[in-house]
Amino acid sequence: MNYVKENVDSILNDGVSRRGFLKGLAACGALSMFPGGNLMANESLNTKIPYLGQKAYKTFRNACPRNCYDTCSIKTFVKDGIMQFIEGATESTFTNGGCCVKGNSYVRRVYSPKRIKYPMIQVGGKGSGSWKRVSWDEAISRIGDKLLSIKKEDGHMLGAALTKYSGNFGITHYGVEGMFSSIGYTTRFGGTPCWPAGIDAQNFDTGNMWCNDPEEMKDSKYIILWGVNPAANSIHTMKYIYEAKRKGAKVIVIDPLFTETASKVNEYYQVKAGSDGLLALAMAKIIIKNNLHDKKWLKKNSHGYKKFEKYLKTISVKKAAEVSGLSEKLIKEIAIGFAKADPATVWIGYGIQRHTNGGSIVRAIDALVAVTGNVGKYAGGARYGHLNTWGFNYNAMTNPKPEGSIGYEDSSAVMGDIHGADSAKEVKYSDRYLNINKTAEGILTAADPKIKLLWVACKNVLAQDFDRNKIIKAFNTVDMVVVADQFFNETTKWADIVLPVTTQFEEYDVNVSYWHYWLSLNEQAIKPLHEVKSDLEIASLLSKYMNKKEKGSCTFPQKYDSKKLTIKEFNKGIHDQFGIKSWKELENGPVKAKAVVPFADGKFSTPSGKFEFYSEQAVKYGHTALPEYLEVRKPYDKYRLTTLHSRYSLHSQFQNLDWMEDINPEPFVHINPSDATYKRIKTGDTVAVFNKQGLLRLKAKVTDNTPVGTFMMYEQWYNNSIYNVNELVDDTSSDMGSFKTGAPGIALQDTYVNIRKV
Repeated sequence: MNYVKENVDSILNDGVSRRGFLKGLAACGALSMFPGGNLMANESLNTKIPYLGQKAYKTFRNACPRNCYDTCSIKTFVKDGIMQFIEGATESTFTNGGCCVKGNSYVRRVYSPKRIKYPMIQVGGKGSGSWKRVSWDEAISRIGDKLLSIKKEDGHMLGAALTKYSGNFGITHYGVEGMFSSIGYTTRFGGTPCWPAGIDAQNFDTGNMWCNDPEEMKDSKYIILWGVNPAANSIHTMKYIYEAKRKGAKVIVIDPLFTETASKVNEYYQVKAGSDGLLALAMAKIIIKNNLHDKKWLKKNSHGYKKFEKYLKTISVKKAAEVSGLSEKLIKEIAIGFAKADPATVWIGYGIQRHTNGGSIVRAIDALVAVTGNVGKYAGGARYGHLNTWGFNYNAMTNPKPEGSIGYEDSSAVMGDIHGADSAKEVKYSDRYLNINKTAEGILTAADPKIKLLWVACKNVLAQDFDRNKIIKAFNTVDMVVVADQFFNETTKWADIVLPVTTQFEEYDVNVSYWHYWLSLNEQAIKPLHEVKSDLEIASLLSKYMNKKEKGSCTFPQKYDSKKLTIKEFNKGIHDQFGIKSWKELENGPVKAKAVVPFADGKFSTPSGKFEFYSEQAVKYGHTALPEYLEVRKPYDKYRLTTLHSRYSLHSQFQNLDWMEDINPEPFVHINPSDATYKRIKTGDTVAVFNKQGLLRLKAKVTDNTPVGTFMMYEQWYNNSIYNVNELVDDTSSDMGSFKTGAPGIALQDTYVNIRKV
């Protein structure tokens, strides 16, 4: 391999960082993927790393801020101001001293020669590829002048839009939203492409999205991994699943694809995509028919159960078998086994709710778990995710609007004056919200005003949003597109200005998980490289410039201190929940929240205060009151396309690194042998996969891990090839999401395609 020679020659030549990377590969079973004779593959995994315990090496506490279940606690080793390698923090029983293959490539990510080093402008126009280096002063002045001109022309800031998501989940990174709040009422792309249908479903059922501690799974007696693949995407949770299995628990996978996880459990059941809801309802019916439901729990803790039981009489187990692909005998076996186990639990994967009927599927699985009385039980529960440890101040996010700001008028919200005089009224303004899952449509149809400036942060829009060709058209209608990122990618290609931002190792922050219950401090381990700046520092620079040009035009703090802003996020609630007196205790390692079993007290945040089989809130949002079966989207082409997360990347992150390209050099479309024979396709053949949205050319891989009639592709953007699976995905909505996230989810798993050999 040819590595670019920079100031990091020492860490590349001594092999320490690469050995750490290889250990990450070994941990997730990926080392065998190396091509024969590869230099890295021939390095010994057992070579002693000499740095541990040596005073010459400083140790820092860090955390992985990626949108991932595991949110690993990290120890970073630095010598002479340069990162040498990282390890998982041993203080966290969840991280348990190890990182995944992505985490172990962090040193290469920080020192990659492909990092954006300076502010850049695209002088030839969007998509030209003609870039020019500029100073920070020039970049900020261009942006600041554009924002002030929008305000002057329109009288408000609604022409400035922000699309930001989960490229960095550090708490202080919500300062990007704070920056936009500080300039006035603006346009925001709201909602989430990730998990909205499931969030709504669980809120309709329990009034919250709150899951049991994953470390409890070691004591579960029956575990259903339903549409989730932790062996690739949450490797630290696997140890608890393995322990449960060693202790005699039944562990099964229900999934349309034979995944890495499916190969490691007791039994695997291949379900037809989108039929999961009917399968769960049939299981619930069987449990009740066999008098295995928890009548005591249901009477005390549920609302609408009798109506649900009556509805189940309309469910045919025979039809469920036909639709799901599992036999009646098998459905009964799974249902009874689950009901008899105590405790039993289901892990609901996020892919399962990325269907047009996704929310209804999650509600059906929630109901199945509730029927057995496993809600509110240690080592039980319907596990999806939680935000119950996220009670920070969000100080950087909560900036006031400049005095006199106006925005969208909400005529339904008229407030009396502060003195209570009924005659005194003022209009309540708000930001303008557009659906984040319909970015192109939002930009193209926004009027009065049109979007004139679009800011992209913590997100690779062109690699992750939908109806990609339409997005390019939309970007070209915006006067100025600003992208803050670490690498050039599909989105920067269509930007006017690109701003280089820090990695987590170059700033302070604090991180928690939406899955486990650990809290980690993220210390600045090295000085920012080149001319990169954090999102918060960029906001401070912009505020300073705008206020110099027009006093009072921006309320964001003009002085920036990464550490002080992080400290401001802590409060008594966080201290009490995690059993600490000060944030400084986190310098000694991560800490875990006090153990609480969700809903163990029988208190739910629903209108009835109970688990709701019958939800009037669901009706208000256009859904059925009961978790009824809804059919999935009808096919509009010959083959279903399923997209998965890869162990080597998270969305488009990490796959752009040369280390990842060495072990995962190109994309494939995975095809069942039957379909491959019919199309006369063999492994290694170049094929065109196409539909009404677009076309992709890539190589085929024939495998029976994929069912007949279904193709599988990994989602990430490959740096070394023109590949983007979202070329084929339209922006059709899932059934839920508006209740809690403001916009419906995306039914990306209901994509259909055709194929031909090239």
